[in-house]
Amino acid sequence: MRSLAAMILKRIGLGFVTLAIVSFIVFFAVYLLPGDLAEEILGQARTPETVANIRHELGLDRPAGTRYIEWIGGVLTGDFGRSLASGRSIAELTGSRLVNTFFLAGFAATISLPLSIALGLAAALYRGRLIDRSINVAALTAISLPEFFVAYILILALSVKAGLVPSLASVNPDTPLAERFYRTILPVVTLTLAVAAHVIRLTRAAIVNLMANQYIEMARLKGLKPSRVIVRHALPNALAPIINVVVLNLAYLIVGVVVVEVVFGYPGLGQLLVDAVAKRDIPVVQATCLIFASTYIVLNLIADVLTIALDPRLLHQR
Repeated sequence: MRSLAAMILKRIGLGFVTLAIVSFIVFFAVYLLPGDLAEEILGQARTPETVANIRHELGLDRPAGTRYIEWIGGVLTGDFGRSLASGRSIAELTGSRLVNTFFLAGFAATISLPLSIALGLAAALYRGRLIDRSINVAALTAISLPEFFVAYILILALSVKAGLVPSLASVNPDTPLAERFYRTILPVVTLTLAVAAHVIRLTRAAIVNLMANQYIEMARLKGLKPSRVIVRHALPNALAPIINVVVLNLAYLIVGVVVVEVVFGYPGLGQLLVDAVAKRDIPVVQATCLIFASTYIVLNLIADVLTIALDPRLLHQR
């Protein structure tokens, strides 16, 4: 237990260091974009005096280090500043969008993860047979196709041709839960196809690697059914890598929704990021990037802790 607690504390410390480095990169990277922010805001009617005034108002005439420290201080207190485009508080602006993104990722995870683990177990159970080959072909196909391509194919097939579901996932805070589920079917299916393929292949590989172990052979010799051997004996020992890839795919569902949200017009954090980049709304870009980075780092930390908790041998490096 002490070794596990020490590992957790070490991972948390590394997470804070990583987050500090990411925040530094996020803050300064946006200022490497071509063009002057003050000039872009004022447009063609700008004058040297108005440019100087807006630079002073935005604090761009102060040292970069000072601006970074003030920004981090605000972030630690929950104050991300105000949007340059709308003037609204960024914390208020990102709050509802973050809830929408978590809803979409949670909906997709609820469907994709149990389904993909079940398909991975089926592929391992019927290894080398038609079911196994069919699942592998489908998984490889899903991995090979870009998300935006899958999204447009689904829109064409299920929305334009069949008229079964709406092509745009437009929701608002007042949308009923059942209606929200209905409108997000297409983006959820797109994310499910993207995530499930990875989990299926890893689940199958983890189970197949364990099937040659002696305790699996002993279970077979006892006359146990192949499905019972896999579920009761192989699966518990394969949970560490499976849980690791599941949590990492949860991170992908939250962080990698940008393309899907843009294609379906879903009002999530990814759509907000794209809109902010188009408007050169630098504070919003910085806030959304930091939120995405923090989410990914936290979920990676959870994946590490769960993997080592399920397989304590990983604590002792050879």
